[in-house]
Amino acid sequence: MKRYSIAVLPGDGIGPEIMHEATMVLNAVGKKAGVEFALTEALVGGSSIDASGVPLTDEVLKLTLLSDAVLLGAVGGTKWEALDYSIRPERALLALRKELGLFANLRPARIYKDLIDASTLKPEVIDGVDLIVVRELTGGLYFGTPKGVEKLPDGTERGVNTMVYTTPEIERIAKVGFEVARKRRKKLLSVDKANVLETTELWRRVVIKIGRDYPDVELSHMYVDNCAMQLVRNPRQFDVIVTENTFGDILSDEASMLTGSIGMLPSASLGATKNRAMYEPIHGSAPDIAGKGIANPIATILSVAMMLKYSFEMEDASNAIETAVEKVLGKGFRTADIYQPGTKKASCSEMGEAVLKEL
Repeated sequence: MKRYSIAVLPGDGIGPEIMHEATMVLNAVGKKAGVEFALTEALVGGSSIDASGVPLTDEVLKLTLLSDAVLLGAVGGTKWEALDYSIRPERALLALRKELGLFANLRPARIYKDLIDASTLKPEVIDGVDLIVVRELTGGLYFGTPKGVEKLPDGTERGVNTMVYTTPEIERIAKVGFEVARKRRKKLLSVDKANVLETTELWRRVVIKIGRDYPDVELSHMYVDNCAMQLVRNPRQFDVIVTENTFGDILSDEASMLTGSIGMLPSASLGATKNRAMYEPIHGSAPDIAGKGIANPIATILSVAMMLKYSFEMEDASNAIETAVEKVLGKGFRTADIYQPGTKKASCSEMGEAVLKEL
């Protein structure tokens, strides 16, 4: 029997509630597939601050480095907002990404027919949308130097941020984009601003070079401003979008709102090897509803599906989870965030149980 070790970090707010449902689903598909998942739960974020004074302890970091994958709930909350920025719960996320070497963020956006009315766009525009944004996570404007704000001799100030990418950084994220496209409809769109920014002119040249190793994947290019427009105008045209850090940050948030609910969307952050990966819902810790049992666990459950697909190559098990979620929605089960009159309002645990039943 295959055995994988998973570091389970529920975090804060609704994190423990949604994680409980997700791990039940993970154990169920593992049992069915003859795979053992050894789950080790640990504190991170605000819960870690309360227990040890820091958002991420050396012991928990070591656990994640020794695990085959990391499953994260959510971190942060109003309780810790008064703390110094250097020790806030969110610092745990940044530390995990850095220490695990997570450079590729995958954010899918899929329209479920039974939730099509939840989107702010017309049904005929979004019906059938199924795309994924692959965002470079460790380079570009957010990390390039020089950066900062400086005083000028005339008393005014100047702010500087530098967009920097090297050939190896572009090559590795491009390869992730092509590999993801191979698992889907074999269409990859590279988004840049090569007509204005020299950095992204290099980006386009490198992506084209890498594309020669993937003749089975159709590669195209689009400027970021046009892509932002097309996501609203005709989102069905997209399969996989690969782009740099800042553009990816903006476009992935725009794409997420096509679906109508942030509570439905998973994500993956991948490193250079299969045991360097973290999976988490894109929503936050929602402290206002924590402990009420009304959180939507679907994004975390779908994050488990992504983990099975990208870390463990368990395609059938991943598809089974996605199909189960679709069937549950088809039967009218809805948590509070996606509830509409005429559907069945379900608690967090009831939604998890419904997915388990379908599995």
